[in-house]
Amino acid sequence: MTISTTHTILPAGSWDTGKTIGTVTLASDDRHRRRVMLQSDQGLEFLLDLHRPARLAEGDGLLLGDGRIIRVIAAPEPVLEIRAGTSSLVRLAYHLGNRHLDLEIGADVLVIRADPVIADMVRHLGGLVAAVNRPFTPEPGAYDGEAEHAHHGHDHG
Repeated sequence: MTISTTHTILPAGSWDTGKTIGTVTLASDDRHRRRVMLQSDQGLEFLLDLHRPARLAEGDGLLLGDGRIIRVIAAPEPVLEIRAGTSSLVRLAYHLGNRHLDLEIGADVLVIRADPVIADMVRHLGGLVAAVNRPFTPEPGAYDGEAEHAHHGHDHG
């Protein structure tokens, strides 16, 4: 049996969804990869083999060698949605960033992985915390630039 391989990520919205043969559902940590064996939700095993690590985003396509495409789905996971309450969202973001936590930033919400100790800290600082189960897409780190370049399919070197 031959294992399909993909070397190419097609950014969400840039590819023909009619070529989709399946999906692969991955948590946030599992969507930052360079080389790993994966199994689609439909049971197809394939090798993700990229030149350098990349962040896979919801809706990206993984182009297999034969032209078929597997669509990436961001898996729901336990997270905390943090809103400002009596505090400033910027102030809360500062304290979360100061702890080097993975952080998703929205217009009126901050999202982190579920952590009861951090939830207590946020409440103490005047933030409102809601535990939810949803896809988590943290901001790429300051040193994650190469992965982002690879994701977009071009090089600035």
